[in-house]
Amino acid sequence: MADRQFAALPFRMRNAELDVLLITTRRKRRWSVPKGWPIAGKPQRTVANEAYEEAGLTGNVSSRPIGRYKHRKRKGRRKIACQVNVFPLRVRGQEKRWPERGQREAIWLPAHKAAKLVHKPQLARLIQRFARRKRKKIRRQQRR
Repeated sequence: MADRQFAALPFRMRNAELDVLLITTRRKRRWSVPKGWPIAGKPQRTVANEAYEEAGLTGNVSSRPIGRYKHRKRKGRRKIACQVNVFPLRVRGQEKRWPERGQREAIWLPAHKAAKLVHKPQLARLIQRFARRKRKKIRRQQRR
């Protein structure tokens, strides 16, 4: 698999519950996460850039991916198989204006609902696993 993309898993914590922001793809209007082709520099730069361009999000990108999934991308008439590395993005805010505003829908959902809506089963499993880890971490902190 030669082509690689990077994706953001935008999340926030509310009342000890993990919420995930999903966006629709432009062409098929399926629920997914912001993703894109690598730009110069670190993968985190790509993730932050895509989250901003596709949903107006600002926040902190994790230094390590939580996993990856396979995706077929159309480039002109060709279909390209991609590996998408997913990085958590703790959302601090959302701008009022961003480059792709009006081209996509965006929705905040509890992680378990977001996992049910995404089209890619591998992405759904990543969301579920990330939410479980966050819940365990919160429980450990609450016990202290």
